[in-house]
Amino acid sequence: MRLLLAFVILGVVLGISGYFFVFRPNIQVRDNGIFMIRKGELFDTVAQRLQERGYLQNMYTFRKVARLKKYPELVKSGRYRLTDRMNNNELINLLRSGRQEPVHFTFNNVRTLEQFAGIVSRQIAVDSSLLSLLADEQYVSRLGFTRENLMGMFIPNTYQIYWDISPLSFVTRMQEEYLNFWNDNRRQKAEKAGLSPMDVMILASIIEEETIRPEEYPVIAGVYINRLKRNIPLAACPTLKFALGDFTLKRVLKVHTEIDSPYNTYKYKGLPPGPVRMPSIQVVEAVLNYRKHDYFYFCAKSDFSGGHHFSRTLRQHNEYARQYHQALNRRKIY
Repeated sequence: MRLLLAFVILGVVLGISGYFFVFRPNIQVRDNGIFMIRKGELFDTVAQRLQERGYLQNMYTFRKVARLKKYPELVKSGRYRLTDRMNNNELINLLRSGRQEPVHFTFNNVRTLEQFAGIVSRQIAVDSSLLSLLADEQYVSRLGFTRENLMGMFIPNTYQIYWDISPLSFVTRMQEEYLNFWNDNRRQKAEKAGLSPMDVMILASIIEEETIRPEEYPVIAGVYINRLKRNIPLAACPTLKFALGDFTLKRVLKVHTEIDSPYNTYKYKGLPPGPVRMPSIQVVEAVLNYRKHDYFYFCAKSDFSGGHHFSRTLRQHNEYARQYHQALNRRKIY
């Protein structure tokens, strides 16, 4: 009888101990609960960082349960969201499963692939190898792009992406988003305007650099499409700034228009070989729904309001240009 009682007491003690180890709350969250585990990180490092962040209340019980569930051999990288009062069992099941909290990856106003790679690395765990991948001409060609027009593949938006995605998987995802964006409806509109999808991206990138007024996007698109149809050089200042690598240039001079570059749309007819920035969806849609008119020229207004004068004739355009240049002179912008 005494032996039976001893076994019962032992069972109760072990049951209470088991509950304390496995099911008693052991996580305290006082922030957003986001916890990252990098590729190759070992269990001891994960445990230490959980404690340093103030999440883990009892290291001993966490380690015990982790070993019982073989978590030290099953550490998976990722971005996890911990919740207040999680127990060891819930925490280890989450981390062992690899069930991540995706990142809302956002980008816009990007002018170069180097700038883009920096934006990517600040939001997800992609290292400098991304830039090397984007510079690989054979790889880029397999994607269906060139080094010059690759920037047009990236559609500025917000995407849900896993934090520890590989550079290769990231680029593949962006390619898929590009192909999904260019659905039948958009492709038909581009074809009707006499443009390919990449032509639209290039034109949109120039237009977005031309004006700060969204209502002018479709009007400027109409001007450029009119010029393309008449085989008139675009004479677009943003392409010169891109060729010069100077986006801060406040005044384009004759010497700038003499640069020998395929991006010099004063010197060479047609579109440049690639976008001069990653154009926003709003501008792309403006090109696809461009305003039909008989304007062939536009010039910034001399009041520096950000708006433009649109002209049908070169004579009218030259008068607006004269007014604008005089205004630049008065402001000592040479």
